[in-house]
Amino acid sequence: MKDTSRIQCAALRSKIMSATEAAALIPSGVNVGMSGFTGAGYPKVVPSALAKRIMDANVHGKKFKIGVWTGASTAPDLDGALAMVDGVEMRLPYQSDPTCRKRINAGEMEYIDIHLSHVAQFVWFGFLGKLDVAVVEVAGVLEDGRLIPTSSVGNNKTWLEQADKIILEVNSWQNLHLEGMHDIYYGTNVPPHRLPIPLVRPNDRIGEPYFRCDPNKVIAVVETHHPDRNSAFTPPDANSRQIAGHIMEFLEHEVKKGRLPVDLLPLQSGVGNIANAVMAGLDEGPFNNLTAYTEVLQDGMLQMIKSGKLNCASATAFSLSPEALAELNADLERYRDSIILRPQEISNHPEVIRRLGVISMNGMIEADIYGNVNSTHLMGTQIMNGIGGSGDFARNAFLSMFMTPSTAKNGQISCIVPMVSHVDHTEHDVQILVTEQGLADLRGLSPKQRAKVVIENCAHPDFRPALRDYYKRALNQAEPAGGAFE
Repeated sequence: MKDTSRIQCAALRSKIMSATEAAALIPSGVNVGMSGFTGAGYPKVVPSALAKRIMDANVHGKKFKIGVWTGASTAPDLDGALAMVDGVEMRLPYQSDPTCRKRINAGEMEYIDIHLSHVAQFVWFGFLGKLDVAVVEVAGVLEDGRLIPTSSVGNNKTWLEQADKIILEVNSWQNLHLEGMHDIYYGTNVPPHRLPIPLVRPNDRIGEPYFRCDPNKVIAVVETHHPDRNSAFTPPDANSRQIAGHIMEFLEHEVKKGRLPVDLLPLQSGVGNIANAVMAGLDEGPFNNLTAYTEVLQDGMLQMIKSGKLNCASATAFSLSPEALAELNADLERYRDSIILRPQEISNHPEVIRRLGVISMNGMIEADIYGNVNSTHLMGTQIMNGIGGSGDFARNAFLSMFMTPSTAKNGQISCIVPMVSHVDHTEHDVQILVTEQGLADLRGLSPKQRAKVVIENCAHPDFRPALRDYYKRALNQAEPAGGAFE
């Protein structure tokens, strides 16, 4: 950008104000679309200022709550701040904040847990009601009012189009070399006039590098300089490395069988230490010229781009450790041609996932012996975070894998159970289960056959006798636990 100011649009410069002044423009009872996805690209100061306003209203006995819609999880200074003052009436579609979680499980906050690919279209269809205000972080504003996206795209395109009023946070901390990395697709959104999405390779660009924005809808511009929330990843432990090893062995087997090409198919990986361990295994493995079509780009994929193993990665957001983020920002021009950030309605779109033949790898809380997966609830009643994008990929992937250590709570609880307490992904969408004990390939197996494979390959030895006994009782062939397993 030529101008030293990040706000080149004269009409928007006149709307610069403080976070407190901007928060005063958000009334109680409205739905607010906030930017942000996994701690990247969320508004940093307006939500906290709004939380203070809500707290002041509470002191005077006035109820003040809003609906909060995002791309996915955000950060303590958004979700945490608003939840702390009981300022959220309805939250969707995904959260990871402990205060939010506590209020949701206590019945003090309504929560809709939906597939991430559904959010934008549900808003376009009018299923969720009216979007009143959008609070969106950007890296800069061009003279004609177009916006430079930041470290996440999420649902921002839809928020900017659908909201009646817009508040922009222009964050000078965000690296301006992000400009040009984004691909914002402006296709037809509502049936019956939809057209196929013209994306046939992970590195295809089908849209524009900027958000379109009507300056007349912008009611406030707030200048900030605040970093994203970045969480450190622990080094891969023995269980994670074993899980990664089983997946590497399986992928090599699939190549030898001719079911996968030698450079595999586009990779999708969920968030977490196990996912990073799998990426580390791929970085050290025999596969080259890899691609990724995923929703978040983590440390492992960044390292694979750096090493030359990964040619390109398409995502909707970064989810990096502080160290990896510093490396990215220091050499962003180098990575820019290898990374594309898209709206989550495209990064998670079933049509594209199916067409590309994505290899999907996601974490879970537990799986049962038939292949049903629970990725959201503890004991069937206490929600953790949400389904996120795992269902978008699991239902439509070429290969659908779910991963977890075989036990939790220092070995006290089995993550392989007779029947999951809550079903997020039915057995029909789950092809492969992996723990440190081994890998269960469930393709082409009946429920009885799946049960045997899951117990013997994925369950911890301490829990196999009980699971075998359950299986036999299910067949009305009860035998003492630990007996012969046919």
